[in-house]
Amino acid sequence: MRVLGIDTALPTASVALIQDGELLAEEIHGGRNQGGGFQPLGNHAEVVLPLIESLLEKAQITVQQLSGIAVSIGPGSFTGLRIGLATAKGIAYESGLPLVGVSTLHANAARVNNFEGIIASLLDARKSELYLALFRRDNVTTTRLTSDSIVSVSSAVDLVRKYGIGSSLLLIGDGAKAYKLRLIEALGLPARTSGGACFPSIASQVAMLACQRFVGASVDDAGTLTPVYLRLAEAESKRKNYG
Repeated sequence: MRVLGIDTALPTASVALIQDGELLAEEIHGGRNQGGGFQPLGNHAEVVLPLIESLLEKAQITVQQLSGIAVSIGPGSFTGLRIGLATAKGIAYESGLPLVGVSTLHANAARVNNFEGIIASLLDARKSELYLALFRRDNVTTTRLTSDSIVSVSSAVDLVRKYGIGSSLLLIGDGAKAYKLRLIEALGLPARTSGGACFPSIASQVAMLACQRFVGASVDDAGTLTPVYLRLAEAESKRKNYG
C-alpha cells in the first residue's frame, strides 16, 4: 500500500509518501527559521507538482506504482485548497488511482506522537477567528471529539476548557502559535503549544489517515469531492450582504 499525501491548505505546502504505514519520504516547501517555524516560499500552484516529482524521484517510485492519492480538503486557505484538490484530481484522473479527501484539522492533530491527553488542532482563520477541532490522543490513536468548526478565540477557549480540564493539553497548529498568549492566559490551564514544525508534515498524516479508507475501498468520488471552507469567500460574502 503506497499512498501519496498532498497538503496545500496552509502557508507551507507539503507532500509525503506512505508505504504500509511507514513514512518513506516527504517534501516541505519552506525553510525553517531560527525559531523553528517554517517560512513559506512562493506560490503553491508553482511548487506542488515539482514537490511531487522530487518526492517520487527520491523514493524511486512512479505514479503507476501508487495505490492511491490523499489530499487535505480543509479548512484552510481557499486558494491553497483549490490548488491541492485540483492537483490531486488531475493525478487521479490521469492515472486511474482512487482519491481520498482528509480533514486538515484531523491531519494536523494526528501528527502528534508520544502524547496522551487532549489535542486542540488550531489553524489561523484570520479576522481573530480559528479553525478548530478537538481530539483525544492515547499515544496510539487519535479520536475525534468535535467536528471541524470556525470560532472566535474566546469560543475556542470555552470549548477547549470544556474538554481539557483534568487532562494533559496540547494546542497545535499555526492558530496555536498566532494566539498563544491569549489562549494560555484565558484558559488558565497547564498546556503546551506548538506551531507544528517539530512534528511530521501534515501531508504525511493525510496519507496515513487515508490508508484505512483505501483498504476498505471507502474512497471519494473525484468528480464531486470539494474543499471544506467553513467560511464564505470574501467576494461571496460581499455578494450575499449586498446582493
